[in-house]
Amino acid sequence: MQPFRILIADDHSHAREGIREILEEYNDFLIVGEAKNGEEAIRLTEELMPDIILMDINMPVIDGLEATKKIKFLFPYVKIVIITVSDDITDLFDALKKGAQGYLLKNIQSDTWLEHLRAFALDEVPMSKEIALQVLKEFPQSKTTKENIPLSTREIEVLQLVAKGLSNKEISKTLFISEHTVKSHLKNILSKLHLDNRVQLTNYAFKKGLID
Repeated sequence: MQPFRILIADDHSHAREGIREILEEYNDFLIVGEAKNGEEAIRLTEELMPDIILMDINMPVIDGLEATKKIKFLFPYVKIVIITVSDDITDLFDALKKGAQGYLLKNIQSDTWLEHLRAFALDEVPMSKEIALQVLKEFPQSKTTKENIPLSTREIEVLQLVAKGLSNKEISKTLFISEHTVKSHLKNILSKLHLDNRVQLTNYAFKKGLID
C-alpha cells in the first residue's frame, strides 16, 4: 500500500519538527510539505494534493479553522486532522463542523498518536461522547422529519449506530457484517448526503429524527 501523504500546518517550527520526527519512524506516512499558516496550507494543498493535513488551529494570516473550511470546500476528499495542545471542546467542535475528520492532542504518547492517525487515515475513528453531546446541544430545535432520506435501510442502520458513537468494529459486530462492508456503507452515506465526517452525520441523524 502506498504511504499516506501528509501536509503539516503549524506556525511553530518546534511543533512541526516534533511531528516530523514521529512520522518519519513509520512507513505508513510520507510528509510532502509544511505550512506556517493557513494561507500556505491552502496553497500547498493545491500544489501537493496530500491525503491528510495535520492542522493547528491558532496560526497567523488565516487560522486553522478558516483554512479547514476553505480546503474542504475546494478539496473535499482531503482529510483534515486538527492538532492542538488544548482539548477545548468548543474549538474542536467548530473545526469538525467546518469539515475536519477529528483531532489529535499534541501531548499524547507518540505510539498512541500514530494509532489514532492510522485510524483517521482509514476512516475508522468513532466520534467521542463529548462531541456527540455537543452536537445535541448545538441543534436542540432542529429535528425535522424522516422523509426524503436518500439512504437504504442498511445505510440508515449504519448511520444510527455512527450517531450513537460506535466504532466501525462495533458496528460490524452489531450488524453482523464485515468492517470492510461498514467502511463501504460509510463512504456511500457520506457521498449521498454530501457530508464530511461523523459529527455532520450525527447532526443529520438528529435532524431527521433517526436518533433520540
